[in-house]
Amino acid sequence: MIYHLMAALVDGGVLRINPFQYVTVRCVAAGIMALLLSWAIGPRLVAVLRLLKAGQPIRTVSIKGAPDLAEMHGKKAGTPTMGGVLIVFAVIVPVLFWCNLFNPLIWLLIFVTFGFGTIGFLDDYLKITQKNADGLSPKQKIIGQLLVGLVIGAYLYYFGATKTLGVQYSYMEAGSMHGPWRGYDFLQFPFFKWLYPEIGLLFVPYVMFVLTCTSNAVNLTDGLDGLCIGITSIVTAAFMLLAYLCSNQFFAEYLMMAHVPRADEVVVFMGALFGACLGFLWFNAYPADMFMGDTGSLTLGGVIGTVAIICKQEILFVIVGGMFVLEAASVVIQVFSYKLTKKRVFLMAPLHHHFERKGMTEAKIIARFWIISILFAIIGLSTLKLR
Repeated sequence: MIYHLMAALVDGGVLRINPFQYVTVRCVAAGIMALLLSWAIGPRLVAVLRLLKAGQPIRTVSIKGAPDLAEMHGKKAGTPTMGGVLIVFAVIVPVLFWCNLFNPLIWLLIFVTFGFGTIGFLDDYLKITQKNADGLSPKQKIIGQLLVGLVIGAYLYYFGATKTLGVQYSYMEAGSMHGPWRGYDFLQFPFFKWLYPEIGLLFVPYVMFVLTCTSNAVNLTDGLDGLCIGITSIVTAAFMLLAYLCSNQFFAEYLMMAHVPRADEVVVFMGALFGACLGFLWFNAYPADMFMGDTGSLTLGGVIGTVAIICKQEILFVIVGGMFVLEAASVVIQVFSYKLTKKRVFLMAPLHHHFERKGMTEAKIIARFWIISILFAIIGLSTLKLR
């Protein structure tokens, strides 16, 4: 709204300068607005959720020789959940205020936000009303995630190869970014200058797979106070920078990245998301006043996965979001190991619960996982020049 209002005032001769034409200025403004909204609304949301008795059920899991999770987290029973509603609100309002709403990528990200947010909200709602920790079945959640991924993948595949939405990338024979406009149906690998394999129609199921993986990986990380939102803040900051680099032709060409001109508004969106994450961390830091629930975790994972696809850095997500990958991998390893050998590799999965059962304090696990996440983000960003 403000972006379009200021542009109209400049075009009409009312103003001579418009500082909000710059992406960096609007990114900062969106982040600050999201943070202030979170601070303003957060206490009221906590009060409302407590009034509605929207408390988080605690799952009981006992393993011989290890402390019981219900005993460790029993004091958290009844802590308000569904706090992801605050994240969604704190993102969407600044986006509507500060983004160029004629950019189709913004509406794509808004669709993802509400799509994954709805799945998570239904899951949280069922957990609360049924007074158990199950909610939607895994099959129902995955079907919902795949459907949202189908829409995103189909849209980018069929409408991506246009000047208003498309991508430019290097050709070995041309050695320049100034090639024809292309769609998003190719892969870009870290460490390789000229490796851009096109996957054609397979891009659609590929997007479905990526978004399902990223949303579930973030969801699995959400188990300790402030853990998931802290890691998400770090990954969001990294992808905010990646979106800026790929939207700028000079930096994209210099770093041999895919050039996505319309990703400039994605930078503003990620600024709002970063501010919303910090705002939610204010209330979710140990000991938490409220939990994000699946409303927040599925939304965050879906949005970051979509931004990674738009920037053509979804493979780099494996490094930048390495902590999410480790958490998800620990669950996969645990399940396959138990099915094949009837033995557990970890005392409990995801990984953060393994360290809890080993006796490490919750605060120390959170701090150390944040530090490792920062290292992953730095390593991932450093690979941009190693091609």
